[in-house]
Amino acid sequence: MYPNRTGVLAAAALWAAACTLLAGCGGGSSRTSPAASPSAAGCPAVLARAKAAVRAAERTDLSWNGPTTGPEAVAGKTLVYVAQTMTNPGVAGVAAGVRDAAAAIGWQVRVIDGEGTPAGLQAALSQAVTLRPSGIVISGFDPLLTARQTARAQAAGIPLIGWHAVGSPGPSTSPRLFTNITTRVEEVAGVSADWVIAGSDGHAGVVVFTDDSIPFARDKAALIKRRLAACPAVTVLATENIPIPDASQRTPQRVSALVSRFRDRWTHSVAINDLYFADAAPALRAAGRPGGGPPFNIGAGDGDPSAFQRVNSRGFQAATVPEPLAQQGWQIVDEFNRAFAGRPASGYVAPVHVVTAANSGGATSWDPQGYREAYRRIWRGE
Repeated sequence: MYPNRTGVLAAAALWAAACTLLAGCGGGSSRTSPAASPSAAGCPAVLARAKAAVRAAERTDLSWNGPTTGPEAVAGKTLVYVAQTMTNPGVAGVAAGVRDAAAAIGWQVRVIDGEGTPAGLQAALSQAVTLRPSGIVISGFDPLLTARQTARAQAAGIPLIGWHAVGSPGPSTSPRLFTNITTRVEEVAGVSADWVIAGSDGHAGVVVFTDDSIPFARDKAALIKRRLAACPAVTVLATENIPIPDASQRTPQRVSALVSRFRDRWTHSVAINDLYFADAAPALRAAGRPGGGPPFNIGAGDGDPSAFQRVNSRGFQAATVPEPLAQQGWQIVDEFNRAFAGRPASGYVAPVHVVTAANSGGATSWDPQGYREAYRRIWRGE
């Protein structure tokens, strides 16, 4: 999940060191790889692994695999949810989950919108600290942007929990967070590439859309390309570096140029965020490409309602790897309850899931089953 076009996350800077270890992390507006040789051998072992991984990720009948034990509800707590911007569907979706879970546990929640700017976030977190809540959620932005306000919260003994606040799930010491809720970037990148390999039977021409100004996104794109490279007949035709704030302006022109340049060689796309395909759709439609593909497009992260709508209608996006936003909101409340009870964080990380028109059931979000009942039982001491 990344912020909206007016507020790119700086939290991704924490991935910069890791990115230097990966090939393909350089800048540039568009990078091209040579075409695969017509005689290139297939990749039967990689293909079999990819198909198995995608089948597992597409399942919708899995039972809850998260926490089933923990402390009973601590009574009388208040939370403040500081949102990067409530126009970000992911941030708003998690906020709704936090509200629902707080009602179930008997707590009060207030949402403060940072409106997508550093000044707005600093003001929002300052207001949150002044309210002296039991806990504060840092949702969708880098705590380093609000270092002074974060220090005030820590000095006041207010625990902080992040949602996509840093690059990795779990507790963080710098910045100090009781825990951070997010999926694992390597798993999201891996299953996105596997979906291309599996769907193409190991023979594809791929365009990767990314934003090199965000090290987290650049790293994700590098991981995607590394996995794709395991199949010699899967060729990365180009890597399109389009900053997310500029996507609405630049993507249509780039897509038109890609259609003219690669024609039928372009069979698949992977984007670090679903929003690129909203902007690609008009250009693909103008070029006479069918909404159901090719190119067959997968978003490696986000899963907002508009992405589900494109997937369900086969509107120039075939798949997405969504975040379980409501479940993550409930997890945030449960993690705060553990903090208030003096327990460690649960360590739970939601598994990756792939959504297509065949398994979405017409839904507009990924909402796995069982977590509400499990958390309620924990909080009731059952």
